[in-house]
Amino acid sequence: MAEEEESKKGEMEKRAIPLLTPHRLGNFNLSHRIVLAPLTRMRSYNFVAQSHAVLFYSQRTTKGGFLIGEASGISDTAQGYPNTPGIWTREQVAAWKPIVNAVHEKGGIFFCQLWHAGRVSDYSYQPDGQPPISSTDKPLTAEINGSSAADYPPPRRLNTHEISQVVNDFRIAAKNAMEAGFDGVEIHGANGYLLDQFLKDQVNDRTDEYGGSLENRCRFPLEVVKAVADEIGADRVGLRLSPFADYNDCGDSNPEALGLHMAESLNKYGILYCHMIEPRMITQFEKSETKLSLLPMRKAFKGSFIVAGGYNRDGGNEAIASGSADLVAFGRLFLANPDLPRRFEINAELNKYDRSTFYTFDPVVGYTDYPFLKLDTKTN
Repeated sequence: MAEEEESKKGEMEKRAIPLLTPHRLGNFNLSHRIVLAPLTRMRSYNFVAQSHAVLFYSQRTTKGGFLIGEASGISDTAQGYPNTPGIWTREQVAAWKPIVNAVHEKGGIFFCQLWHAGRVSDYSYQPDGQPPISSTDKPLTAEINGSSAADYPPPRRLNTHEISQVVNDFRIAAKNAMEAGFDGVEIHGANGYLLDQFLKDQVNDRTDEYGGSLENRCRFPLEVVKAVADEIGADRVGLRLSPFADYNDCGDSNPEALGLHMAESLNKYGILYCHMIEPRMITQFEKSETKLSLLPMRKAFKGSFIVAGGYNRDGGNEAIASGSADLVAFGRLFLANPDLPRRFEINAELNKYDRSTFYTFDPVVGYTDYPFLKLDTKTN
């Protein structure tokens, strides 16, 4: 009886922590609300996911936990960095299968993030050394992650008739992800990449039906959402957005209106979730003070709402307890703490992340070598 009482007490304490309460994500029963954010890892040599990713993702899997995979290119024009994975070839699909299986064996739910870098690329990543495609022919002007604007050549503006082909690339990539065994996909519409380049008025200078008004700028991303939802089912589709951010030289003059319009528009397609980056994350790694909020978008969107950007244990618990989010995505903290849900549960000390190893190509260092809690770890 004592053991039973102790078990009940433990469960009650666990439930008292908002991040560790269950959530029904469409057809998926999540045991907690801590999400592995999509993290570019640059360990996928020749754009093919590698066997060492089996360990990386399985380390961060808990039964009923939700993981979003690193950004995976949808076509041979999609890549913008070295050693990022793709999901457009048969070899790439086959390479993802054992990784997905490892997550499923531990009871996790795993989505593939579908990505096109757009103008955040150069000729070396493009077929036949062609310019990267974008909503515009304007090159990046800001320094990005230590690279100067000169490292990014002027892109080629997509012709109106070409956009349907890119929509189809997203659709096929989603189909491929399901073949690889993923439970669903997250469309990457954030961080200054291709879809974001259409959404943001500081980049999109088109005069056709894909530029100008807010509705026109949102047209292409919403066509992608519809095509992917029609292909694999809306209940397996999420979308990531960063209306307030200016990552990769991609800002907007009215991010509140942009975020709200997208949140409302997504309801027409009935997708599973919307994943938004907090307004405080103007740059990729540093928080800034702001009075802006995602709450209007949270209220407008009818599916599950995921927030990301600078969260810790207390902030995540507050977001869930206040109802401002259903789930909270953690990137750097989950990278450095493969057992993050357990550490949050007992309020254990966290490993510190090493930013210098975020984007190395090593299959172990800064990847699978962050330590787990020891059994005798004292709580704070």
